[in-house]
Amino acid sequence: MEGVTNAGPGRPRLTARRRPGGTARAEILDAAAELFTTRGFAATSTRHIAEAVGMRQASLYNHFATKDDILVALLADTVTPALDFAENLRPLDASPEVKLYALSYLDAAQLITGRWNLGVLYLLPELRSDRFMSFRADRDRLREQYRALAQAVLDAMGDPASTQLAELPFRLVESVISARADALEGTPIPDAAVIAGSALRILGWRQDLDPIHTEAAELIANAETSTLSGAASAPDNVDAMKT
Repeated sequence: MEGVTNAGPGRPRLTARRRPGGTARAEILDAAAELFTTRGFAATSTRHIAEAVGMRQASLYNHFATKDDILVALLADTVTPALDFAENLRPLDASPEVKLYALSYLDAAQLITGRWNLGVLYLLPELRSDRFMSFRADRDRLREQYRALAQAVLDAMGDPASTQLAELPFRLVESVISARADALEGTPIPDAAVIAGSALRILGWRQDLDPIHTEAAELIANAETSTLSGAASAPDNVDAMKT
């Protein structure tokens, strides 16, 4: 497997488990996520990550060959669940507004509730290199899924000429990344229902959101994608959707 060595089980850990996750790999990813988002990617070494986990640096290489491989795995976790969900939505018999709401809700929920604000890593200059081409391609595919759904909503409203509007829902959802960063200074973060409702409103959609919320919640609940987070389940309070 790319990015993983075959050095065997490695030496015993230096300390007892100190990170969430049932495996050493999960602990490494959690430690790296914290350090990359707080200390900075360039300023973090694999030694720093190993120390944060409580393992020897050599043991870390049993799971990831390089620091870049760790970043690749973290970035994939921010995009793959929403992309899988979006692609599973395509054949379903639901209106485009319900699909767009469901995708926006699920994606925003994961970006908001993840343990670390990994979206801030999207601005790293390192991501321009070929090493991260796969992540960039997946993010582009997700953006296209948003654009297609938004355009379908615009077409259903009889406003196909507003093609520039179709780019806005994806940008709106990703705005929770900066909102979450600002929350460190006390600025509140909009919840996923507000973001999902606003993704429709920004297109000019003005109908009642309650039935959209209900149908979208069913799509999320019935999703077969095993990578979906529990945070993606819809809230009980539909009043939060009204914008």
